[in-house]
Amino acid sequence: MYTPEHIPAHPPPKLLDRLRHACRVRHYSIRTEDAYHDWARRFILFHSKRHPNEMAEREVNEFLTDLAVNGHVAASTQNQALCALLFLYEHVLDQPLDRIEGVIRANRPKRLPVVLSKREVHAVLDQLEGSYRLIGHLLYGAGLRLLEALRLRIKDLDFERGEITVREGKGDKDRHTMLPATLQPELRDHLAAVRRLHDKDLAAGFGAVFLPHALERKLPGTERQWKWQYVFPSSSLSVDPRSGVKRRHHAHEAAVSREITLAVRRSGIDKRATSHSFRHSFATHLLEAGYDIRTVQELLGHADVSTTMIYTHVLNKGGKGVKSPLDL
Repeated sequence: MYTPEHIPAHPPPKLLDRLRHACRVRHYSIRTEDAYHDWARRFILFHSKRHPNEMAEREVNEFLTDLAVNGHVAASTQNQALCALLFLYEHVLDQPLDRIEGVIRANRPKRLPVVLSKREVHAVLDQLEGSYRLIGHLLYGAGLRLLEALRLRIKDLDFERGEITVREGKGDKDRHTMLPATLQPELRDHLAAVRRLHDKDLAAGFGAVFLPHALERKLPGTERQWKWQYVFPSSSLSVDPRSGVKRRHHAHEAAVSREITLAVRRSGIDKRATSHSFRHSFATHLLEAGYDIRTVQELLGHADVSTTMIYTHVLNKGGKGVKSPLDL
């Protein structure tokens, strides 16, 4: 018989597992959790596998500087690495860092967004098929970011008001935007097919979907309700990496991005357009139509109107609306 001193103790969780746990208790997205985990691992490997407990501001500075000088990363990438390490030290190691000074910052070049003309938008959309075509229409017709479109739930569509509610958009903010009237018949047909897929999943013992804010625990059974299902579900069931539950998630953003890139190529348009170009085009075309910039700001969900003002520099009027002397 084992006495307490003979019972083997469970080893303490590893540092990177503690980091994941700290992200989850704060309801960070799985993408942020994966990114923070990867940056912490890279930081440790960069310093020859030294434990972060043995390091501080100087080592963080060296790592961030190397990213800019030798890694040639973008400024946003370097900033994400800094956020991950600040989180690691403050919330996992309980050793908040002082100011990180002297870091060689990655350049943040000023780029104008790639905007398609109305003809080019329709040329690209004509190259898309099925649900990809519908997603493309929503990106342009409602000014949605790609993940905002893919994370839409049935309850977020209001056909009567012609309105879409974007939940937990960038900055964890909700907002309203329009549901294009011309898209509603096609969208209703799409939802009828999604409903049949959901009924099939229910009959097979599945049909659950991921719910935010622990609603699955607070309101048992909600995860199988129709209104909580994704508008654009994945074609296959998958295992949730956090809960281990097998269910149907939304369509993967990489697959949609790839289809849009191929559609741009097939359309013959010589612009470096992506899925986000539809959102840029949405804003620019509204401003061209004479809509107030504050209205466009609210539809896009920008916190500051200065962010929206970048589209005033790409209006379809040539060089800032000035006529070339050759044309006079």
